[in-house]
Amino acid sequence: MKPLFLAGAAALLLGACASTPAALPEIAALERTAAQSGPYRKLNYQPPFSGFEAQEPSDPGSWRGVNDEQQENH
Repeated sequence: MKPLFLAGAAALLLGACASTPAALPEIAALERTAAQSGPYRKLNYQPPFSGFEAQEPSDPGSWRGVNDEQQENH
């Protein structure tokens, strides 16, 4: 635990003593790379609940009737 803590503290100390911070990447170059340049099909957005139908709870049935229905279907 102690060597791991010392290694982390040393990395933070050396990073704080750096003379110039690292430059951020060029945004325009990233946008050019992300631009679509090919025969791609367009994806249409579909809401996740588009085919959802609300179900209302029903009254509990007789357990004997439910068991008999299950036995007849089997």
